[in-house]
Amino acid sequence: MEKTRTRVPPHVVLLVPGGLALLAGLDAALLLLGLPAPVRLERWSDVHGPLMVLGFVGTLVALERAVAVRRPIAFASPALLGVGGLALLTPAPLWVGRTCLVLGALALVGIYFAVWRKQPAAALAVQALGAALAVAAAVLWLAGAAVPHLVPCLTGFLVLTIAGERLELLRVGGPGPRVEDAVWGLACAWALAATAALLWPAVGWALLGAVLLALVAVLVRHDVARRTVRATGLPRFMACAMLAGYAWLAVAGALWLVAGPVLAGRGYDAALHAVFLGFVLSMVMAHAPVILPAVLRRPLPYRPVMYVPLVLLHATLALRVLVGDARGLDVVVQVGGVGNVVALLLFVVVAVTSAVLGPPPAAARPARSTATGAPATPTTTPPAAAGLTLGGPR
Repeated sequence: MEKTRTRVPPHVVLLVPGGLALLAGLDAALLLLGLPAPVRLERWSDVHGPLMVLGFVGTLVALERAVAVRRPIAFASPALLGVGGLALLTPAPLWVGRTCLVLGALALVGIYFAVWRKQPAAALAVQALGAALAVAAAVLWLAGAAVPHLVPCLTGFLVLTIAGERLELLRVGGPGPRVEDAVWGLACAWALAATAALLWPAVGWALLGAVLLALVAVLVRHDVARRTVRATGLPRFMACAMLAGYAWLAVAGALWLVAGPVLAGRGYDAALHAVFLGFVLSMVMAHAPVILPAVLRRPLPYRPVMYVPLVLLHATLALRVLVGDARGLDVVVQVGGVGNVVALLLFVVVAVTSAVLGPPPAAARPARSTATGAPATPTTTPPAAAGLTLGGPR
């Protein structure tokens, strides 16, 4: 019997700029560590942060959103963010890439607005506020603000995007309006604290730390990951990645609460990588088996080997932040940084390999229930995992 070929949707091409932004960002990470890198361009180091947040993760978020909305105009957001990321890597004037990022972030806000008109919800409002912070970060950068001053807005973009998604999932368990009100209130508090961090840094950064710790407390208290971590297969893998991510988010919050504005040096490095590596990329790993199939229309089966890059990421990040940055050991920071790069590249290899190989035989042929004779749900794609995306409503 001839196998049915899976048609690759045209929008998959929008993943290419995001992938290139990731590779360039990792190259720049090596340069910032003072290590040899495949491409040695100082410009890549200068744009490292916005490139990774808006050019890489931002493109993934916007693309997943556009696929969910199913409107051609929605793909303008990932296209502009991807083109903006690529422009930052070329000799083109920096304002070209920065302008594209502003337009791409604005288009993402437009996507949320279109969804809100059909299905208003607190979870969606939280994510829309995150997208508005992405616009603020891109506009500030276009206006000439230094990258460290963009951190509150860049952090808010990704943290609120993920928090809103987790809140949406919590609605399945019926946590009640109090939890929604708490997360929405903290999201608004983040926006106010981010503004204060620009005007009154000593007050604003301490507020950011306090809001972040409160948000972590609320999310961990109600997140289904606390239950699914006792499961098996994909649910447990996702839960482990998410809980570890929350721990790193708390580290960043505590650092900002205690140290206040940290705009350079080891404290800056520790807080930034706790958020963007420990939290954000751990969440990306957690949700990749669900996000990518929705975008690629091709399954990405869970395999236990996915734990290898996940554990490597957190182990090397702990070495980098808790030993290297904390004790001022440059060599340890470099070793940890290289480990972070290897972990991310390894996860890409594992994900691509898993997608090419397809579902394992046991998952491809669901077992029949002995009680009803109906196909049982494969353990690799449980109902609890459906909807666990970095994007939004299904």
